[in-house]
Amino acid sequence: MFMEPTFRWYGPEDPVALNFIPQAGATGVVTSLHYIPYGVLWSREAILERKKMIEEAGMTWSVVESLPVHEDIKNASGSCKRYIDIYKQSIRNLGECGVKTITYNFMPVLDWVRTDLHHELPDGSKVLYFNQVEFAVFELFILQRKGAEKDYTPEILAKAEKMFQEMDEHQRFVLRRSIIDNFPGFKGVTLEDVRAMLAKYEDFSAERLRENLAAFLTEVVPAAEEWGCRLVIHPDDPPRSILGLPRIFSNKDDIKSLLAVSSSPANGICFCAGSFSAREDNDVVEMFKSCADRVGFLHLRSTEVLSNGDFYEAPHLEGRVDMYELVKAVCEEQLRRKAEGREDWRIPFRPDHGADIMDDLLKQPNPNPGYGGLGRMRGLAALRGLEMGIMRSLHPEVAF
Repeated sequence: MFMEPTFRWYGPEDPVALNFIPQAGATGVVTSLHYIPYGVLWSREAILERKKMIEEAGMTWSVVESLPVHEDIKNASGSCKRYIDIYKQSIRNLGECGVKTITYNFMPVLDWVRTDLHHELPDGSKVLYFNQVEFAVFELFILQRKGAEKDYTPEILAKAEKMFQEMDEHQRFVLRRSIIDNFPGFKGVTLEDVRAMLAKYEDFSAERLRENLAAFLTEVVPAAEEWGCRLVIHPDDPPRSILGLPRIFSNKDDIKSLLAVSSSPANGICFCAGSFSAREDNDVVEMFKSCADRVGFLHLRSTEVLSNGDFYEAPHLEGRVDMYELVKAVCEEQLRRKAEGREDWRIPFRPDHGADIMDDLLKQPNPNPGYGGLGRMRGLAALRGLEMGIMRSLHPEVAF
């Protein structure tokens, strides 16, 4: 195969056992040291321990996802400089240990956001879902964010108030937990924690956040270059303002702005097709082509976007993403890199956010929503088959 097939693994506590992953067709593992708090150094010993586990299972540690960026760096406050120095040392340690592709994001306060982690589709499978009214319920009546009502239409405000009144305490608890307490390495977050983090972003503009990202990259990209690493930024998910905060990696203009900060290959992109697809004015295939040379990691998934702004995870070959054209563009980019003699010509990819299907529906809910084994295995098989069909039909002279 051309693209390097990988599977995300959350570490020894992941219900999907490490030794099962090769059975899905993956040769590489995408993982992080989730037990290390944000802002704490990743030691060589900890990195090598995780790397040894993966290699003993017959795979490689292909991508770090993620090396978290501390909030003090994002809002340029507190111990920002110290956290950047720690980040650079963690990059060095990863590079010395031979783990070269490092994913990060620059989303303030919360990472990816969904309101329902187990939304049932007509066929009985369950997927991640973002409901605009449910999120308004959270902001207005659970978090009680000051000024949140300004971000919603009168229609949504009325629906949110009605929904909140009809919810019982357990339903409110589940909604709160689904939004703020589902990130590995960031468990146990409270509403007060979120309010405190939001306070540090009061009157924060998108331009100010871009400046902080540029300042961060100016420091860490040279460190990545020195140790042979590539930093790849994950898009905003969803690609829109959340909690009244700016999000600055959501569309084609944001890609252009990010790449302009540094022309170094170490300043790269984790191209998450699904994240970009949740914004209806994004042409995902054209966006990939605009930055193909700087893509160091791929999340291949898709979403269905409803007219009211809600969206949910689609099967990997369906939804808004034209997956045939996207994978075709990826294949062409890899052939171009291979012709240039580049060592990084193969782009690692993973089937992101699979549905809960079949026997996984009978198990206890996975503590990492969207990351059951069977749904992602189905996605990986579909994507690998699509890639082989494209290459065999367009480039029969190329050996796999």
